[in-house]
Amino acid sequence: KTSSASSSRGSLPGGPRRGRHVPGQARSPCPLLGDAAAPRPGRRMAEPPAAAFYGAVEPGNPVVDSLEAELRDVLGFLRRLRGAGEAEPQRHDLQRRGANTLFNIWNKYKPRLPDCYYNDKLLKVGDSLVQIKFHALQARNVCIYQMVCSNDRNLQNQESLQTCFNVLSSLRLTMQVALPQENFCWLIYNGTIHIYTICRHLMMIGQSAKVLEYLLWASICMELSIPLLSVHYLTWRATLYAAVSQCYFDCQAGIHGEVFARRGLIKIDELKQLENISSSQENSETRKIFREATLKMSVMIFKRAVYESRRKPKNYFRPKLRVSLKEAQNLSWPRTTTERLLTEMFDCTAAQFLAILEALSDSSRHVLRPAPPVPDEIEIRDVISELFFAGLEILSGNKEKGVPGDAAVKFIKLAFSYEEWDVFDSAVEFVTNFLQAQDDPRWKKAEMELKLLTLMQPLLFPRKFKCGFSVTEPNTREARVPRGSDKKQTLRKPSHELTVLATTVFSCVSTSKQNMQPDKEILFDVITFLWQKCKTGLQQIQTSGSGYFRCIHNYKACKVLLYYNVFLLI
Repeated sequence: KTSSASSSRGSLPGGPRRGRHVPGQARSPCPLLGDAAAPRPGRRMAEPPAAAFYGAVEPGNPVVDSLEAELRDVLGFLRRLRGAGEAEPQRHDLQRRGANTLFNIWNKYKPRLPDCYYNDKLLKVGDSLVQIKFHALQARNVCIYQMVCSNDRNLQNQESLQTCFNVLSSLRLTMQVALPQENFCWLIYNGTIHIYTICRHLMMIGQSAKVLEYLLWASICMELSIPLLSVHYLTWRATLYAAVSQCYFDCQAGIHGEVFARRGLIKIDELKQLENISSSQENSETRKIFREATLKMSVMIFKRAVYESRRKPKNYFRPKLRVSLKEAQNLSWPRTTTERLLTEMFDCTAAQFLAILEALSDSSRHVLRPAPPVPDEIEIRDVISELFFAGLEILSGNKEKGVPGDAAVKFIKLAFSYEEWDVFDSAVEFVTNFLQAQDDPRWKKAEMELKLLTLMQPLLFPRKFKCGFSVTEPNTREARVPRGSDKKQTLRKPSHELTVLATTVFSCVSTSKQNMQPDKEILFDVITFLWQKCKTGLQQIQTSGSGYFRCIHNYKACKVLLYYNVFLLI
């Protein structure tokens, strides 16, 4: 009984207990997923039949189906392992087990499959492993970028900037290795998306010169990958072309931006010709794709051509007689040289308005730091005025269709930036009426931005705009005469406009949700302006000495404290 009990505790049914070495018996490693059943020593087992025994070596053959199932399991295990959150030692152990399992599968099926089929399957699995590796590298780079943005959204730290450029370099290297293989085209496509996303973020903070090479690389990769040359990816390729051109314009190299846009237009036309040859009928979706891509390139070409077509040599005689925009206001479209160029290049109102916005956009300009056009040439100033003149005509609805609300708000901001006050005053009125009738939170945000611009206008230019909002305080004189009136205006102290501005900013920040707050750039400039006024008032309070407690009840001191509260809240 003792011997029998000991034997029961020391072994499992069907043989000796696993892990206990039996003298005279060879040791065998712990079997893994996919391991063949280990034969018992001293007993010769028959070899399993080859795949040819069951017929043709193709799907349906039991050997082929068994191999496919085991490979599918181990590759799925490796893919899941890529996103697992195990600790480093356990992760390495799982990777080792997965690799051993894969090798055991190859050793198991090698004698049962023809060499040509076996080698072909070996290469395909190798490609799958490389794709898993590249995908993991891209995901790692994206995670690094997202972690940097979570800690430093505006990338103000130099270390954050350097990390972003390291991520871009790593993405480019991965794409360079994957580019020769056509079946890796999806890696190239995903890589261009990641590069574009990071580069656009860096362009917004003035890093266009450094990201240009990466956007160029992404554009060329789209051209070198044969599967990505199809019409399906043309819209994205045109977006990359436009981003490269925009980088050139940001770097004050407009001629290179126009040249690259014209090159993109040629590439689009080449693809269109190939598409016409290959297919007898062009569906509406294909026409829409080509139209959108062509529009993007045409807008970038117009961005420089509208100015250069009017620029004259320095020694060129300029006649004094010029077309007055007020006189042309009652004429039919096209009324000016700029409007004629718009009509020639674009066949719809929305495209014309988009071209106007792009031609006026300048990355070096800030909304609340208005300044007249920099160039000294009279022709360039005329073009800018004509662009605003045409934009106001489209925005006012005198043409056949309107424009998107976002584009209208951007147009008003540009008018403020260029000090085009007539255009600003005319456009802000009916755009504000449109925004007030909307319930979407993003329109409320735009409405607050326009309100801040309207409040800042008389404060930035007090000599031009001496009247504004009504005043309820009895000790403040108000001006109710509208702008441009010939009647004698009653002036009031500018402290009231400052109070209204501070109260508005306080309301925007304290009562609005995060997604409804005004643009950060506008908010920062307004707060900086108020802080300068606040410092002046605080200095006056400090120099008042013993009269401080009398001064604190003064109207002006109360306004200073309000500005200070706004600053602390932000």
